[in-house]
Amino acid sequence: MKKSPASATRAPVTTPHEVRIIGGQWKRTKLPVADRPGLRPTPSRVRETLFNWLGQDLTGWRCLDAFAGTGALGLEAASRGAAEVVLVEQDAALLNNLSRIVTKLKAGAVRVERGDGVAALRQRLGQGLDVVFLDPPFAEGQNDALVVAALAAARQAVREDGLIYLEASRPWLQDELAQLGLEMHRQGRAGAVAFHLLRPLPAQ
Repeated sequence: MKKSPASATRAPVTTPHEVRIIGGQWKRTKLPVADRPGLRPTPSRVRETLFNWLGQDLTGWRCLDAFAGTGALGLEAASRGAAEVVLVEQDAALLNNLSRIVTKLKAGAVRVERGDGVAALRQRLGQGLDVVFLDPPFAEGQNDALVVAALAAARQAVREDGLIYLEASRPWLQDELAQLGLEMHRQGRAGAVAFHLLRPLPAQ
């Protein structure tokens, strides 16, 4: 996903003009990537690993992509049978791009929603989502406060055995996650991207 402030000292990151859905009914479908500063689509190999962890068939799942960007994570879930996918995005250009993609795919299970990802999760307190995708802005390498807010809100939005995917600029540690009522299920690293699959800790 996402947008982060430009850095005067860091070389610009080359963003692909398109990404492809990896599996499911829309396998190999190209998703255009808007020319927006700092837009950072989740790499294909990271998505492939994630959906190997989640399973190839997500039939009936309810999902929310809180910082949707290109929509690659949420649309991948819908392609694999998810019953309900909400793509939340603030940027108007990205939102329009998502709406065009959903219309083109005739993706009836997918809804595009304009707004703040954390607020959208807080509105879904206790709704028992199956999986929440979190790929917030990195903001000069880290944005811990945003990650903490998003994880706390996601923890309250997923079911007790639900899952939260987090993509971040650094690995998050088990002690940090435990303070938010979460535990590590799987984790990996791809270049500058640390990615995690988290589960709620059992209620005390």
